[in-house]
Amino acid sequence: MAHISNVRRTVPRNAGLTLIEILVVMVIIAMFATLVGQRLFRNVERARQTTAKVQITEFESVLDLFRLDVGRYPTTEEGMASLRVQPPNAQNWDGPYLRKDVPMDPWGRPYIYRFPGQNHEFEVVSYGADGQEGGEGEAADIVNWK
Repeated sequence: MAHISNVRRTVPRNAGLTLIEILVVMVIIAMFATLVGQRLFRNVERARQTTAKVQITEFESVLDLFRLDVGRYPTTEEGMASLRVQPPNAQNWDGPYLRKDVPMDPWGRPYIYRFPGQNHEFEVVSYGADGQEGGEGEAADIVNWK
């Protein structure tokens, strides 16, 4: 017959964490989250700029196809919508040149299209994070002539 002993384990009264220890851990976690968050948001903004550059490059190619077919680039008034819908007086239009409607820039604003342009034969511009002409860093304009 097995003998079962009645063993009592004692737990010291100071085995838990104090309020100060919990607060120190929370401060360390908050500092770590701040550092990681800043780096993450910097990468998100860089990804938006890269996306705008890629989309503008695609627009350049499609606008060149439009020019090959029609013999000219769309006017500023016709805009990039003419890549989806044939504008009046566009003989030999062989579109649509884009599968979907012209997307907004990565910041949710429309791209600006100008023909003739001031810096290039035609211009496709995103004003970047601030949505205003000019700017540096994250607010820098993304254009097709640079």
